[in-house]
Amino acid sequence: MPVRVLLLALLVAPLIPPAAAAADLELLRATTDRHYPDLEKLYTDIHANPELSLQEANTAKRLAAELRAAGYDVTEKVGGHGVVAVLKNGPGKTLLIRGDMDALPVKEETGAAYASKVVTTDPAGKNVPVMHACGHDVHVTCLVGVARAMVAHKDKWTGTLVLMGQPAEELVRGAKAMLDDGLFTRFPRPDFALALHVDAEIPAGKVGVISGFAMANSDSAEIVVRGVGGHGAAPHTTRDPVVIAAQTVLNLQIVRSREIRPTDPVVITVGSIHGGTKNNIIPDDVTLLITVRTYTDEVRAKTFKAIERIVKGTAATAGVPTELEPKITWREGTPALYNTPELTDRMTGVFRKTLGDDAVVKKDPSMGAEDFGLLGRQEPKIPICMFRLGSVSKDKYDAAKNGGPALPSLHSSKYLPDREPTIKTGVMTMTAAAIDLLKRE
Repeated sequence: MPVRVLLLALLVAPLIPPAAAAADLELLRATTDRHYPDLEKLYTDIHANPELSLQEANTAKRLAAELRAAGYDVTEKVGGHGVVAVLKNGPGKTLLIRGDMDALPVKEETGAAYASKVVTTDPAGKNVPVMHACGHDVHVTCLVGVARAMVAHKDKWTGTLVLMGQPAEELVRGAKAMLDDGLFTRFPRPDFALALHVDAEIPAGKVGVISGFAMANSDSAEIVVRGVGGHGAAPHTTRDPVVIAAQTVLNLQIVRSREIRPTDPVVITVGSIHGGTKNNIIPDDVTLLITVRTYTDEVRAKTFKAIERIVKGTAATAGVPTELEPKITWREGTPALYNTPELTDRMTGVFRKTLGDDAVVKKDPSMGAEDFGLLGRQEPKIPICMFRLGSVSKDKYDAAKNGGPALPSLHSSKYLPDREPTIKTGVMTMTAAAIDLLKRE
């Protein structure tokens, strides 16, 4: 064979899926279609009966029952309401797949027949509406669908599959709680970990991928700006914490623009300011609640130091006595989600074979937070990848692109996935990814 023809053949061959691979894909699609009616019932039931973070008892019980019925060895109440299911299928690698379960304190306004009408009591004792506004009901449903598909296709893979039903993701506390309760010691330690998350900007039937940093470090702090209160008509006799707090809010923005390298993303947001009781009384203190988003540990540490210096320096400049220096209390957050590039590239190839090249889109990183990233930071570190699952109906997506109504974002009271293509795509892609990572040699 001439060299030129041989090279052409080698280049074209990988683009032509083998007949066996095509047949396997059709079998997987048939399995997904067969289970879909039952998965839809599961989804609508979970959607109609959401539970807040740390209150996911019924969702966890339902998930555990579904996984146990599928043939898995199931352990409940791991790190709270966490569920861990294990299926051993001979020697080989171990793969963990995570699905989160909690909902949000949002009043649903989707108009769906299965819309949530749940009202419950939050940790502060306040009655609040509850809604799956972030798609965790889809995540649980897909986890069950993948569990069934992996059992149906046991002849295609070997190794151990660990399925993780995680509570309290919205508080970025559930992953840590499950790790602290022995996720990687009581159960088989994974060689890889995967997760999916619905996306409110991608049409259903497609997936999005992000290699490297995908979501941010998330940290928060309470800053109590203290001063010397007094009469509103005599500010010269006081050290006004309201003015100091206002200056602090503005000065904090200098951290991003003047202290951090422009190519390193940083977000500092003051989400709450509380102080004072009456219009003519200068209070003794004002409380700021802030959130800080970064990617790298180095930028995170530098940002913290800059915030503390600016908060204290602003008060000192205003003449606040040393003994009334601002009090800063940092709240434990969660580290950035870093999708291991090699694993992400491999999964991207799997998704393209499963859905077609046009159905796999590159997503930009987000400054949102996701505690799945914590699984990839446990020593010795394991490769992890979270991909985005399109969930928007094509009609609504096309309308928004052509100047029509904007698409509701995640956490919106109007967010509602296009359930059938979303769930089917989630089950198909995650199962294909799992089989590829655990495939028989």
